[in-house]
Amino acid sequence: MDLRQLRYFVSIVESGSLSKASRQVFVAQPALSSQMARLEEEVGKPLLVRSARGVVPTANGEALYHHAKFVLRQVDEAVFVARKEYSDVKGRVTIGLAPSTVGILGLELLEHLKEKYPGIVLNVVAVHSGYLEDLARAGQLDVAILFSKTAASDLTVEPLLEEDLYVIIPKGSPLVPDAKESLTLAETAALPLILPSQGYGLRRQVMAEFERAGLQYEAVAEIDSLLLSMRYSAKGHGVTIQPMAATLALDSPERWRCVPISDVRMSRRSYIYSLPIQKLSAGASIVRSELKSVIRRLVQSGAWTGVRLLEERDAGTARALDGL
Repeated sequence: MDLRQLRYFVSIVESGSLSKASRQVFVAQPALSSQMARLEEEVGKPLLVRSARGVVPTANGEALYHHAKFVLRQVDEAVFVARKEYSDVKGRVTIGLAPSTVGILGLELLEHLKEKYPGIVLNVVAVHSGYLEDLARAGQLDVAILFSKTAASDLTVEPLLEEDLYVIIPKGSPLVPDAKESLTLAETAALPLILPSQGYGLRRQVMAEFERAGLQYEAVAEIDSLLLSMRYSAKGHGVTIQPMAATLALDSPERWRCVPISDVRMSRRSYIYSLPIQKLSAGASIVRSELKSVIRRLVQSGAWTGVRLLEERDAGTARALDGL
């Protein structure tokens, strides 16, 4: 398959009609049908269902559609970046990061951009995820890392990371013996928990797991500040459930234990949001690209642990479509 076929296919799925797609891509309808027949032959599965009411994708077609969108977006970004002159780019770019993300990523990104693009002034907004989503929807952020794939419908979104969640506790705490290398969900529920308030996605996820297992739990404090949560835990008042990067909140990750939950895998996904590629300023386009580069380096070098790159997983899934 080639990029032209993928663009035609995406246009057909989004318009729901061969005739509408034909007008959008400026290709005669018979030629468009012929291209889709070749695509289906190459994939080896039906991709579209045609009826009097229009065209809808099959299950295989739906899978191809999502990955085709990802591939085409990457190609468009590569072409856009290649056409720009970046040597003397100047300007202010606002990026939104959650507190647990800024601890591992913020300084690395600032120093990387300062060295490579000194003309860019990076404005880092580090607030809780719910407020970041509001800012993104209001158009006040050029780039943001958010934890929902439906946070801002007017912006482009791309899968970024999956972070495992751990029971985080100060080393030497009597709440969890040092010899304990993992905890069950029931053992976790029995601990004094320091959690964000119920409006947070992380809190909802934790509650859902406990409810699914029929477990009661006690939140000894509801704190919407990561820094305060970690300070309160450091004083011995309880444990929290966070990604491993949260241990950087007090600049002393060595004082913490990150204990996995053995019988339930809890994780959260993060996504990179930005304006559509064509609407990004030169500086914002650079920051978006360099942000992904810095994250990839941190993960692959082992500096950012307990995470997986979703873009690599998605690329692997896309390749697996060849076997459909």
